[in-house]
Formats: sequence, C-alpha cells, structure tokens
Amino acid sequence: MKKEENTPYKFSSLSEAHRMLGLPQPKHPLISLINNAENPVAMSGQPNAHILNFYKISYKPKLSPRLKYGQSYYDFDEGGLLFAAPNQVIGHVDDLETSVCSLYTLLIHPDFLLSYPIAKKIKSYGFFSYSANETLHLSEKEKETIISVFKIIEEELNNRIDDFSQDVIVSQIELLLNYSNRFYKRQFITRKVLNSDLLQKLEELLDNYFNDENPVIKGLPTVQYLSDHLNVSPSYLSDLLRSLTGQNAQQHIHQKLIEKAKEKLSGTNLSVSEVAYELGFEHPQSFNKLFKAKTKVSPLAFRKMFN
Repeated sequence: MKKEENTPYKFSSLSEAHRMLGLPQPKHPLISLINNAENPVAMSGQPNAHILNFYKISYKPKLSPRLKYGQSYYDFDEGGLLFAAPNQVIGHVDDLETSVCSLYTLLIHPDFLLSYPIAKKIKSYGFFSYSANETLHLSEKEKETIISVFKIIEEELNNRIDDFSQDVIVSQIELLLNYSNRFYKRQFITRKVLNSDLLQKLEELLDNYFNDENPVIKGLPTVQYLSDHLNVSPSYLSDLLRSLTGQNAQQHIHQKLIEKAKEKLSGTNLSVSEVAYELGFEHPQSFNKLFKAKTKVSPLAFRKMFN
C-alpha cells in the first residue's frame, strides 16, 4: 500500500491537469498558460509527485526548499524559471500547502509543435533535463522580458484562436526558449567563480579516479559518475563545461584519458594493451582508435617518440 502512495501520478492530458487543479478547461487541448496571479491555484489539489506527458515551463517568484524535481530536492529559497520535459517526475513533497505556486506556468503538449522545426529543436535544449537546483535565475529586466512573452501567449489563447494563432504562439515559444538559452549562458558567466570551483573539483575527481584502481574495477568513468559526485545533472554539467572550456563532459573525460595514457606510454614499460586495460578499456582496439583520433598518432608511434 505504501508503494502505491509513493507512485507518481501521471497526467495524460492538459484537461486532466486543469481538472485536478480546479481550473476551467483549457482554451486549447494541446497548450495552456496558467496565470496564478489572476487565478490562484490551490496547491493541495496536486498529487504529491506527478509525471506530465507534456512540456512545462514555470516562472516561480520564490521556491520552497522542499520542491522535488527528478531525484533532486531544491536546496535554496530563490525564484527563477524551471523547465520539465515529458515523462519527468516532478512535484511537491511533505506539506503541499506550504509550497509557493508558480506565477506563470506554460504547458505544451508535443503534438502542438508537430510540423514546426521547434518540435525537433526543443529536444536540444539541455535545460529541460536540468535539476531544480539548477534553475534559471532572472534579473528584474530578464523577468520582465520573460513575463511579457507569457502574456502574449496568454492573450493569444484567451482572445483570438484562429488560423494564425498556432503560428503566433509557436513563434513566442521559440522566443521564450531563445531568451532562456541566452540567460543561462549569462548565468554561467556571472557565476564564474562558483563554476571554476566546480571545474577544479572535476579535475580532482578525474585525477583520483585514474590514480586509484577504479578503471580496472569499474571501467571508464562516465558523465553520470561525474555528475553524481558533483551534485549536478549530466546536462547541466556538460553545458556549464562547454561555456567555460568549449568542451562538454565527455570530451573532458577523453582529455584526461589521453593525458594519463601519454604518462603511461612515455614513463612505463607497459604494453599498449596493458595501458588500455589500466585505463579501463575492455578492448585495446577502442583505446588505439580514441588515442589516434585525439593525437593524430597511434599509441605505439607516440611511444617511439621517446625512445
């Protein structure tokens, strides 16, 4: 019985979500803009944890530290813009009525975007798989910009559903995502000190991994391994690293692999196969291929340079 209580509730449609929140039926079956400033939603109407089969973009002026998103808990009391992709577990835990509602919430069923380029492009925005503690923090000017886009979508839905409505709304969704992408890039820059500290921890984590016997026992380090130990989501880690160094998390792993491989090839008598094994490769051929791709020479040719 306890397991059933903890099972996330799945919303299959926007109409069902509106009904659960005590709201009127959405003006459009595939997209909805909830303005909580004008129509306050009773948070107690939401299930403890839930899964949506549509995209969700919410602006929260303030967040409860108890908000859960995926497997993470929101750990600070600031507001911002939150994103959720279809089939992501989201929701409030413990006392729902103490949680702070979103000021605006945009719900978009994937079918609404079909036949538009954004249907494919929206999947490339990494922030839809960020954790809640990686929310987009907005300056006052940025908040005004984002809210103005929400209001245009709201007006379009409320006042003029016609042959052009979908084109106009989709263009506003694209604008909203472009602004969000820009503001996240700004956030990476303005938090450079904090992010540089994370980069240093990443380097130490990789060094420690390769200096121990982890590669032999566990194999090659993964992006998931790094993100778990750094307490960030894989997507956020890759996007942050790309903004700082031009390389994503996987490329950082490869860079460290090549550094360690060069040390072993130039400073030990291990065979190329033994070097590959100590670095966590199951097959020497995979090591040879990666090494040559990154250095333009084979491991054996590199070693001969030192003899």
